[in-house]
Amino acid sequence: EKKEKGEAFEEPKYTFRGFEALPEDMEHLEDKFYGFVFQDSDFYKWVEAVAYSLVNHPDEKLEKTADAAIEAVCQAQQENGYLDTYYIINGMDQIFTNIRDHHELYCLGHLIEGAAAYYEATGKDRLLQAAERYVDFVISYFGLEEPEKENPLKRAYPGHEIAEMALVRLYEITGKEKYLNLSRHFIDERGTRPNYFFFVVRKREDYKKSEEELVKEEQYGQSHLPVREQKEAVGHAVRAVYLYSGMADIAGRTGDNALFQACKELFASMVREKMYVTGAIGATKEGESFLGPFELPNDSAYAETCASIGLVFFARRMLQMEPDHMYADVMEQALYNTVLSGMAMDGKSFFYVNPLKVVPEICKKEKRLDHVKPVRQKWFGCACCPPNISRLLSSLPGYAFTENKDTLWIHLYLGGRIEKMVEGKKALFRITTEYPQDGKISVCYEGEDGVSMTLGIRLPAWSRETKAEILNALDAPCGMGFRLEKGYLYVEGAWEKGTKVRLSVSMEPRLYKADERVKADIGKVAVMCGPFAYCMEEWDNGKNLDELALTAQAVKKGRVWNINGTWFREENVMQDFLFPEAEEGAVEIEKKEIPVLRFPGNRNGKEETLTFIPYYAWANRGENEMQVFTDYQGEAY
Repeated sequence: EKKEKGEAFEEPKYTFRGFEALPEDMEHLEDKFYGFVFQDSDFYKWVEAVAYSLVNHPDEKLEKTADAAIEAVCQAQQENGYLDTYYIINGMDQIFTNIRDHHELYCLGHLIEGAAAYYEATGKDRLLQAAERYVDFVISYFGLEEPEKENPLKRAYPGHEIAEMALVRLYEITGKEKYLNLSRHFIDERGTRPNYFFFVVRKREDYKKSEEELVKEEQYGQSHLPVREQKEAVGHAVRAVYLYSGMADIAGRTGDNALFQACKELFASMVREKMYVTGAIGATKEGESFLGPFELPNDSAYAETCASIGLVFFARRMLQMEPDHMYADVMEQALYNTVLSGMAMDGKSFFYVNPLKVVPEICKKEKRLDHVKPVRQKWFGCACCPPNISRLLSSLPGYAFTENKDTLWIHLYLGGRIEKMVEGKKALFRITTEYPQDGKISVCYEGEDGVSMTLGIRLPAWSRETKAEILNALDAPCGMGFRLEKGYLYVEGAWEKGTKVRLSVSMEPRLYKADERVKADIGKVAVMCGPFAYCMEEWDNGKNLDELALTAQAVKKGRVWNINGTWFREENVMQDFLFPEAEEGAVEIEKKEIPVLRFPGNRNGKEETLTFIPYYAWANRGENEMQVFTDYQGEAY
């Protein structure tokens, strides 16, 4: 940035040559390794994002750049298959001696994900072959193919999870059971006794931590209990949701019901007790971890972008096994709020941490808030979040839709076309929508006539009134059968060209109160509209936002559906929602129209209009105060 402005700056003393630092070049390196021990993973995430982009936006120049970079990676791979530049550069004699902290298996997981995505996008398997060779080396080195021989590594598992779900993906591409078995092995060993990590670290002469500290470290890496016995989401939030995603993958592929039930309980623990209204998880900077149930501070929230991305991963996998609107609602909540807020609207700066309240002057003074940045950063030394955003957003269709043999589910409302083969026939649906700008969604069938299948469309829990019409090509009611189940409208039968489902979800502003056990939010409400959480900024409301209070009057209402003229009611499910009157408008941020909500309120008892913008858009106009939860002085509820 200084260079661009023509200002003086100090050139970095060393450069990280990474994958180009081949063994024969090592003696010429000025420094053995530059960066974090997991630096390789950032490249693999970039490759994955490139792959997803190439599927819908072919780019010959970008593909050639990726091919060249992939070749550098493959050239760095050792003859035995090992591929981690930290140890290739610093010495192979120490490999897998600290898998709790040094992320070799984490980097392996991202290598697999990047290689699999690139193979599926381009058909090129150069990186995929490198990933297989590395996994085969791990299986051999850990002694997993020789049960009769003793090897401490047989009880090892990743310090930072992700290999678990990546190995399942490698299994699905290659059909090789050994990769599925390795994933299951890592999951089965985690949390067993004696704890493998402590067995290793206690052999180090400088390791003198107390039993209490060791227990915290067990929870930090989710190794405090065998995974099937874990009920509460604890520890490092990103590691946790990556583990839970791998658990869900294994449960889905093997029919392990105990593992599936653990996933359900862990998901409920997060969503009911430890998730912010913005879909953020991870409440403290200490270990980037969860706190206890209902411990959700706003100003010191860690709420890492990657944690919400991992929550999307987990929710998507649960949907694959059990289509329930709860998982899709959470996935949407995380995606449209914390994931989007993690990147500026011009795509050039990022948040690592996504708090729910910011007062810049205080952030700069108080040590407990030194992780909170009032404006997005150009980059991070630990740059996990930017490429993670890239790979999620570029693969979004994989989260919007799932399928089985005869059913297609729509979880997120994205415009476009989706194809599905059913008994050799092609079903094709065109989805037309301006969502989330409005709540109208049209799904029109354009495939072969007579395809018998089921279409499942999510009916979001936050919509007070949802209307659906099932029409034929002449826009008249048709005879397709339908049913409601776990928040999805299922339309069944033989589809004919022109058959359509028109959905309308209410986009009224809503006020949410937090659970009364969340001390930081007693007497406060958060504003939402559609999938978006809203916040106030100093730009629109002046300084000292905590002096403001909402006075909007509202009425509680139940939820209703109207499908082809038939009403279905579910009363009292929205007991914590209010539907206030709001003045709608827009502001221009970075030459984009941002929806604004205005409500009656007051500042220290004096009437004032309060202006709210979507949370994802905050801090795009520069440094200023921001808050999500606001004092409420309206109708009691």
